Amino acid sequence: MKRFALALAGLVLIVTVLSAFKTKRSRTLTAAKATYSDTILFPGEKHFKNIQQLTFGGDNAEAYFSYDSKWLIFQRTNPKDGIMCDEMFIGKVPTRPGEKFEYKRVSSGKGRTTCGFFTKDGKHIIYASTHLAADTCPPVPDRKKYGNKYIWPLYDSYDIFMADLDGKIVKQLTRSKGYDAEATLSPDGKKMIYTSVKDGDIDLYIMDLKTGKEKRITNTLGYDGGAWFSPDGKKIIWRASRPKTPEEVKEYKDLLAENLVAPVNMEVFVANADGSNVKQVTNFGNANWAPSYLPDSKRIIFASNHQSKRGYPFNLYTINEDGSNLQKITEEKIFDAFPMFSPDGKKIVFCSNRNNGGTHDTNIFVADWVE
Repeated sequence: MKRFALALAGLVLIVTVLSAFKTKRSRTLTAAKATYSDTILFPGEKHFKNIQQLTFGGDNAEAYFSYDSKWLIFQRTNPKDGIMCDEMFIGKVPTRPGEKFEYKRVSSGKGRTTCGFFTKDGKHIIYASTHLAADTCPPVPDRKKYGNKYIWPLYDSYDIFMADLDGKIVKQLTRSKGYDAEATLSPDGKKMIYTSVKDGDIDLYIMDLKTGKEKRITNTLGYDGGAWFSPDGKKIIWRASRPKTPEEVKEYKDLLAENLVAPVNMEVFVANADGSNVKQVTNFGNANWAPSYLPDSKRIIFASNHQSKRGYPFNLYTINEDGSNLQKITEEKIFDAFPMFSPDGKKIVFCSNRNNGGTHDTNIFVADWVE
């Protein structure tokens, strides 16, 4: 659930935010199709060149580059293929037009997985999984019980594991009781930042992968998740909710007691890599999430529905750290999210409802980035 991580992910879990709007989307699909045709590139998307759709069908989310920019890891659900909840896959990024994106499963097929990331050596991956609790997919919450509010389950069976590229788990990285997920690694590959409820709230922790020593770096009531290091390793960026009124605090705590969170009001925050000097970047209302830095470690890209009163569309935006120079990057009518730049700075990958033939499918797209 990392980056709307559910990372709103899983952001964990990191299912995509799309599921929040399936019912509403079905009622508006006809109207939406009347205003635009399926396409992989909309007018005005001037920062994308040589865009390519990599997956076709199912819910494909949280696609992230390897350190050498040559591979992607992502999570996928597609009941038509017998994939009943998110499993982890890797595939090599196409290098020429028309080249097919071939991918293979690297999770065990047991339980639910989310938030995959390559290690620095390119020979391993990390991801969160519920497989120690059960081979089957964990149950999804009954949203009718909560007034049909969009909620994420914080499965207490999630722990973070390291595996090789053949899917063999070589190490269990977290063992605390409760939700551990939404992990990414520092540019030098030595540190892991992730989300956990181990101390009673939904907070961020940084772990030294070699020693296992870790530090809690957020301490304010609310959901903190979907964190990334900046490319230069000096800063971190994440999404957070900050309940303030007594009613908001009560709702947040009541849901958390049931291992749930309602990620509908989130803003983007940044801090130094040690968690000091916290600054709120956005103050738009609605859901501003899935943030990460551009290659210059100064500008930020994130997904947001702040321009809509319906809950969607979600589009990608860039903004400066001080909240200035907001620019809209995508023009999708339903959902664009989970952006990541390749470490070499040449490409961007994101997940979208575009070009899905009028279905609910979310697919992965990659493009050359044009300034």
